[in-house]
Amino acid sequence: MDLMVLGQDNTEEEQAGGGCSAGSCGSTDDQVDQLPEHIREKVHNHPCYSEKAHHYFARMHVAVAPACNIQCHYCNRKYDCANESRPGVVSELLTPEQAVKKTMAVAANIPQMTVLGIAGPGDPLANPERTFHTFRELSEKAPDIKLCVSTNGLALPAAVDELAKHNIDHVTITINCVDPEVGAKIYPWIFWNNRRIRGKKAAKILIDQQQKGLEMLVERGILVKVNSVLIPGVNDEHLQEVSRIVKSKGAFLHNVMPLISEAEHGTFYGIMGQRGPTPEELTTLQDACSGDMNMMRHCRQCRADAVGLLGEDRGDEFTMDKIEMMDIDYAEAMVKRAKVHDAIAKTLAADESAANNDIQVAADSRPVLMAVATSGSGVINQHFGHAREFLVYEASPDGVRFISHRKADQYCIGDDTCGEKESALTTTIRSLQGCEVVLCSKIGYEPWDELEKAGIQPNGEHAMEAIEEAVAAVYQEMAEAGKLDSTAVAAAA
Repeated sequence: MDLMVLGQDNTEEEQAGGGCSAGSCGSTDDQVDQLPEHIREKVHNHPCYSEKAHHYFARMHVAVAPACNIQCHYCNRKYDCANESRPGVVSELLTPEQAVKKTMAVAANIPQMTVLGIAGPGDPLANPERTFHTFRELSEKAPDIKLCVSTNGLALPAAVDELAKHNIDHVTITINCVDPEVGAKIYPWIFWNNRRIRGKKAAKILIDQQQKGLEMLVERGILVKVNSVLIPGVNDEHLQEVSRIVKSKGAFLHNVMPLISEAEHGTFYGIMGQRGPTPEELTTLQDACSGDMNMMRHCRQCRADAVGLLGEDRGDEFTMDKIEMMDIDYAEAMVKRAKVHDAIAKTLAADESAANNDIQVAADSRPVLMAVATSGSGVINQHFGHAREFLVYEASPDGVRFISHRKADQYCIGDDTCGEKESALTTTIRSLQGCEVVLCSKIGYEPWDELEKAGIQPNGEHAMEAIEEAVAAVYQEMAEAGKLDSTAVAAAA
């Protein structure tokens, strides 16, 4: 079991040490290190606001908000879709009372869980009674849990005072545009003042409300993360302007996410054949926007009822029928949670004091992308065929940094079927486009051969080694073999 995922017999030290290793996401200097102390205190254990925190701390969402006040071309709210992992999908719609009970059960069983968010499946602020009832109860019964909300922003200005009253100091606003011409291509309608409004007029109202709400939150000292969906041909050339404007108004973090547009999800964009961005397009835009503000690169575009670490979902363990059978002593759970959080703090402090990977290569050496198969703990500990996700790192003369994650089909599902899922292997190799190396604990002969044919070098020599150290070592080896100079680019492509 992944040490970061709590089991009944795990020690506090084991619970503190899972996930990807700290500092591996984004730049080598986590943006949180540079913040004033009062801001650090708000984000140090919030997995969505801190790159380091997401390796150690878990979150959960409760689905109490079914109604929405806008329609997005990329959204289709679906129920009982246990196999789909994307925003707007839930298996159980909860009452506020059920949501509180579920939150306390999860917090008692997963002490690394620090954050409770309401993100749907509709818009939380279009369901104010259900949303704020949940927050009021949790503020009283689980005071050690951070509360946060995600919204499209249309009803945000009217809700800011209520949000501040409940000590909600993290709010995410989805802002896909600041130009009504662009917005009209994304939002077919909004529901405003008891009327359905369409076109550029609707987009302008939404944009104005989002910007007003952002300014009001910042004035009250509430941290704001802005989510933007990258839609090729629609807002891809516009999002740098979005990033510039939201930074100028005080947003803390910008999360540019790829459009999920598979036709089977039933969205307008999916049915109409609107493509999502390639990994390269997403990274290029994130890098361009990072000149304006801090970028979030570790987002997993969670379900509206997600439970656990970013990148995992333990929701099946906490369905309401199972929770009804649990006997929760939350006072005792808070004591246990405090000990676990202290242990994680010590791990974080040790990571911060550790030296960064020192790569000795020529200053003009080209960067290299490497994919890593890991089940957590910051080490290379997963068989290639078992991976449902690969973490992508960039090695360069400046060091090692996390770039993104790439979803993959699980190639091997058991000894009797390994090597028989050619279509899954093809899909996985396609998802690793742009990577020159894949690091894993083990890999079979057939996928090894297919990866090499695709120009990706498999490497199983660094099993159980720390990810960043292994990536740095392989990059060093490539430099010594003369694979990083300009003449080697074509051969490596």
